[in-house]
Amino acid sequence: MTSTLIQPTGRVHWLGTGLSTGSGLALVCATATGTTVWGRTRERAQACLERLGLSGQADARGLGWEALAEAVRPGDLVVSMLPAAEHPAVLRLCLRQSAHFASSSYVSAEVAELAADARRAGLVVLTDAGLDPGIDHLLAHRLVQAAEKALGDTPATVSFTSYCGSFPAVPNDFRYRFSWAPRGVLTALGTPARFVEGGRERTVDRPYRAAEKITLGGEPFEVYANRDSIPYITTYQFPKFWEVDTFVRGTVRLDGWTDAWQPVFTQLENGTADEITALAARLAEQYPATSEDHDRVVMFVRLEAVTGDGARWAGEYTMDVQGDATENATPRLVSVALAGGLAELLAGRLSAGLHQATSDPDSIDSWLDFLSANGVVCQEYVP
Repeated sequence: MTSTLIQPTGRVHWLGTGLSTGSGLALVCATATGTTVWGRTRERAQACLERLGLSGQADARGLGWEALAEAVRPGDLVVSMLPAAEHPAVLRLCLRQSAHFASSSYVSAEVAELAADARRAGLVVLTDAGLDPGIDHLLAHRLVQAAEKALGDTPATVSFTSYCGSFPAVPNDFRYRFSWAPRGVLTALGTPARFVEGGRERTVDRPYRAAEKITLGGEPFEVYANRDSIPYITTYQFPKFWEVDTFVRGTVRLDGWTDAWQPVFTQLENGTADEITALAARLAEQYPATSEDHDRVVMFVRLEAVTGDGARWAGEYTMDVQGDATENATPRLVSVALAGGLAELLAGRLSAGLHQATSDPDSIDSWLDFLSANGVVCQEYVP
């Protein structure tokens, strides 16, 4: 049973001042009735506001659990940009204070479990609300809804692919620069991937070993599956009468990435934990993302459906954004997308409980309109 939604007050508590806290924070400040940025120290929070040109538009405070609990009131919104391992503790605080919760990160099992309590308490738990996950979810839902409208209840065999990646706008010999925790990059490469291929579930222990070549807009790239794609068949609300031939969510990299990273792959497979940590440090030192280097984000989401009589429907969204001297593409896309989700939450358009971005058609339209109005445009190829 879902309780009546606790109406958002409009006050926002933004926790964290790291790389993903980009220009979208300015949009949050403009939407909210009051914003407090909590950094590891007050000085770091203030430096973040100064970096974004927001001095005087939000309060800066040093993050401490007691101070946060004292500041958060029923109906406030707490946005966690902290490491994912800290999200459950933040959400528990929200439950105690009757506050809404949001994050750009993937939902974890623990957060999903706590979200059930939030639903009963009339609180929103918004996750997967950044770039990837986030924008990709919105586009996937749009494609599924468009295909359903076109095909009705006709059974169909479907193929779905969703890839996103960030890499140097000007390719280097390594085909990559480290803009976030280098050890986390290597750890992610060692995480098995589960997906559907040829109508069967597959699990690949080393996904990069199954990387494939692909051409987009005449440009070659490499793609590979990551994480567990299978649960998203349900998340994206595929009709029961669709037969899934292909379902992959994954990463896109510059052409030549696999060859450039072969020595790294070998060390990942043979090295100890300490050796891999040392490797990550060396790579970050060799290939850092500096203020002179701009990134590029590429995303494409595609759905194809073929009915028994051979009728075919296909739709696709693509996005190609390059950073500039003002701001890199990744923090801008993550933070602007999150700001769009927060606008939906603050307006009371999200129901109590867990939302992985949103599946509601009206909220998707509103969210994508928000993105477009703020310079984040997805190219649409939908019949």
